[in-house]
Amino acid sequence: MAGREPLRVLRAYSKPLINKEILVLLSTCPDVATAERIARELVATSLVACVNVVPGLRSIYRWNGAVQSDEEVLMILKTTTERLPAVRERLVALHPYALPEIVALSVADGHHSYLQWVADSTRTP
Repeated sequence: MAGREPLRVLRAYSKPLINKEILVLLSTCPDVATAERIARELVATSLVACVNVVPGLRSIYRWNGAVQSDEEVLMILKTTTERLPAVRERLVALHPYALPEIVALSVADGHHSYLQWVADSTRTP
């Protein structure tokens, strides 16, 4: 069937690109200075390849039984599944929140050279 052809082509190009699974982590911070401090430490120690610091986020959440609303800064971190336990441990140690947000999302596909760079940049020293 002609309608199925693109799906077959997509499957052919959806094979894993590298031998390590790449993750995107999300974490919020109270301000840019805190996010940049954490980002620099995680990149300097090769736990993550890159951190995007995105200011201007408003978070609405429930904490201690009440709905809260705060300005926050989002960190978007790129790493591998292999480094996730160490990233999580270090991020919790560096973070000022009692309960820091750390959410890991698997990358299904992407630009091969970029994903390889993430893997190479996060190799255990």
